Amino acid sequence: MPTDCISYQNSGYFSSLMNDYLEKKTKLQSLYNRFPTLENFEAQIQEKQLNFNENGTLKRQILVSSLEKQYSKVETSVLTKQNIEDLNNPNTFTVTTGHQLNLFSGPLYFLYKIISTINLTTELKAKYPTYNFVPIYWMATEDHDFEEINYFNFKGKKFRWNKESTGPVGRLSTEGLAEFLEVYTLELGSSTNADTLKKLFEDSYLNHDNLADATRFLANALFGAYGLVILDADNADLKRNFIPFIKEELLQQSSHKLVLETAEKLKEYTVQVNPREINLFYIEDDLRERIIFENDRYKVNHTKIEFSETEILILLENHPEKFSPNVIMRPLYQEGILPNLCYIGGGGEIAYWLELKSFFAAAKVTFPILLLRNSVLLATEKQAKKVDKLDLNWEDLFSKQANLVTTKTKELSDFPIDLTHLKNQLQKQFQELYDVANKTDESFLGAVKAQETKQIKGLENLEKRLLKAQKRKLSDVLQRITELQNELFPNQSLQERQTNFSEFYLEFGENLIPTLVKQLKPLDNKFDIIVL
Repeated sequence: MPTDCISYQNSGYFSSLMNDYLEKKTKLQSLYNRFPTLENFEAQIQEKQLNFNENGTLKRQILVSSLEKQYSKVETSVLTKQNIEDLNNPNTFTVTTGHQLNLFSGPLYFLYKIISTINLTTELKAKYPTYNFVPIYWMATEDHDFEEINYFNFKGKKFRWNKESTGPVGRLSTEGLAEFLEVYTLELGSSTNADTLKKLFEDSYLNHDNLADATRFLANALFGAYGLVILDADNADLKRNFIPFIKEELLQQSSHKLVLETAEKLKEYTVQVNPREINLFYIEDDLRERIIFENDRYKVNHTKIEFSETEILILLENHPEKFSPNVIMRPLYQEGILPNLCYIGGGGEIAYWLELKSFFAAAKVTFPILLLRNSVLLATEKQAKKVDKLDLNWEDLFSKQANLVTTKTKELSDFPIDLTHLKNQLQKQFQELYDVANKTDESFLGAVKAQETKQIKGLENLEKRLLKAQKRKLSDVLQRITELQNELFPNQSLQERQTNFSEFYLEFGENLIPTLVKQLKPLDNKFDIIVL
């Protein structure tokens, strides 16, 4: 499978914060623990081992017990079973990615996150063979923004699951997805790969009662052979470990102050998340609302539920599962219950993690290495041939469409469209007039300036008209270029953020994931172009 790549920075799709992080700019170095290189994991292992040792055996036992219960009805690969057992071993560490419970995995980058995680554990094992490394997919079962996950795009069409949801999405019933599958099946058509996709959807969503179980089945079906361990942290036993941190958040609310202070260091960028005074939700099956503190009472927003301090602390001891961390507290929960070395996420995720280091330091929890997940553009051989035939390179296709069209128009024209040289000549001629004007009165100087501006503007207008005329003349080839870009960048956005994996599985079948696993290198920090 031919591959190519461009740097993230040259792709034009990453924020200035991510570009500066990748370039290890000095101003950001206080906001992370270690930069993601293979060599830096040695010190990370030692620090995490030391930090996790306090009650580490008990934490590991609770983690393994919880996972075994969650996998009790799942057909589990030998490698995944071994990975779960290995988590009892003090020399076993995790690499974690997290993702929402998007319907049928959502956009393609779901795959890239998990493959980045799997492949990093493989690289770590080769480098540090005396340790074990387990890839973890942390399911975002406690999220409640159903509108973000209830659809996927297939061949330019949006397939949406219409249902009401008010509580944590992991507990949501899968009822109603049989009708959804009927509509989706019509688009899949008839082929061996189409039948495989239909069965995968049916086995995942129609044979499981809630979205958490369905998503676990799906991710296990796709990646179980690689030893992926899928964790649902909406779990009373796991949250019992987190009680001291929840209590601290309820009583001291220190995360608010610490994260705000760190966010101040990021003010030149777009701050990804802003902390609440209390960064916790109260959850039940059909409820997930913020906990707020007013008039010496703990209240559940938009409800009549409220507690005194004594009452809420009793509830915490007896029912920690009723407390759900928000985006600020969830990373601390994750790193507190897992022997984790590295978190792998997209640019937006890494951006909010960069706000949290001082909060972790105050909580005395090791801050993980932060790694930007792999990004990929998938192309067919037919599309790759078009790229060559149109004399394009991959970096051209990452350009904004208007810029791409203008650049190619200038390249394809058999005469220069850029009139900069004429503008420079004109400015030299006017310099002589300025020399004369400086020897006479100001009114003449003003007239020279006005004339120069007028003539430069005239040349700029001619340049625009010339460009427009050439675009009309070259319209056939320019249309082929834009059509190709629209195929590769649906809605003029990254393919990985738009297209569902099933679109490529339909054509390339079971070879799709092994090809990606073989090609992607998580520590390379490159945007891969893979021709299937």
